[in-house]
Amino acid sequence: MNGPLTGKNIAILLEQLYQVLEVWFPKYRFQEDGATVTFVGPEQGKEYPSKEGYPAVSDVSVGQIQATDFDAIVIPGGFAPDFMRRHQPMIDFVKSAVQNGVVVGAICHGVWMLCSAKVLQGKTATSFFAIRADVENAGATWVDQEVVRDGNIITSRKPDDLPAFCAKIREALTT
Repeated sequence: MNGPLTGKNIAILLEQLYQVLEVWFPKYRFQEDGATVTFVGPEQGKEYPSKEGYPAVSDVSVGQIQATDFDAIVIPGGFAPDFMRRHQPMIDFVKSAVQNGVVVGAICHGVWMLCSAKVLQGKTATSFFAIRADVENAGATWVDQEVVRDGNIITSRKPDDLPAFCAKIREALTT
């Protein structure tokens, strides 16, 4: 499909118990815009179930790629980020992406990965309200907005914010 994101490569990080909308909505939205979307997990070819049991299979393992292979990275929420941050290569991948200017979008509890990667110092961000203290303890100013962009980091609060979240990532990739 051709669209405004044709030629762009976007990674969506996977782990078990992900929030189903926060994986599949961006995947189909960005594919519709012409992007190539790759599921990245700790292991290649592994099936990761959502909180409801809906499966997503990783295309590649985080150890097979570099953050700079992508134009953007999406970090979904649910309980997946708690599992992602137990795997140091996942944290290193996110940190490298931020440091190298890759657009990094994190929604809901996905912002935990930004905390673990220690890339929020001096930034403004949002997240699911329950992890506000974690975001602030990581050095960010937390705000209650549907989407926040601070440099190459884009954050949102919850599934209801997905249209604004995806639009902001698209804008960052096309301007």
